[in-house]
Amino acid sequence: MRGVVLGVVAVLVLLVSACGGPEEFTGARLDQSYAAPTVELTDTDGSPYSLAEDTDEPLTLVFFGYTHCPDLCPLVMNNIAAGLNRLDDDDREQVGMVFVTTDPERDDAAALRDYLDGYGEDFVGLTGDLDDIVAAGDPLHLYVNDGKRLPSGGYDLGGHSTFVLGIDENDEAVVVWNQETSAAEYATDIHLLLSED
Repeated sequence: MRGVVLGVVAVLVLLVSACGGPEEFTGARLDQSYAAPTVELTDTDGSPYSLAEDTDEPLTLVFFGYTHCPDLCPLVMNNIAAGLNRLDDDDREQVGMVFVTTDPERDDAAALRDYLDGYGEDFVGLTGDLDDIVAAGDPLHLYVNDGKRLPSGGYDLGGHSTFVLGIDENDEAVVVWNQETSAAEYATDIHLLLSED
């Protein structure tokens, strides 16, 4: 009987410690924020869109990727979407999400909208000339390599950064998350960031 009681007590201690701990910020706060670029790209409605001028929410997540990406882009996008779904209504209304393609030759407005609707119908998709996309990534320290069409008809995109930035209402990137950030970590970090204001 004593063993059963000790077992129950141990389980209760584990439950209390798992549920009662303080929320911990897992992203990386930038010591020196990055100014959002003023470069105008094009959203899926065909309208000009600038990360500096058109991100009006208290927090906007920004990710550079492409719709044909087989691995990391869908992983990151799934975690972002699931993280945003974990937020309460008040927090969710204060957060925007922008996906900037690194493959504008294939990611036209229709392809981007179809892709993003699978994650969130309010997600903004941006495309444009590759030079403008590279210019938009530069001040955010996001690497975008010039893609090449291969003789086989496929593409070699070279590469792109796989981290996510958080731009605040002052048009400055103040936090960065890596490709391994989970949905729960996004939700916790976003809530903590919004609670600081």
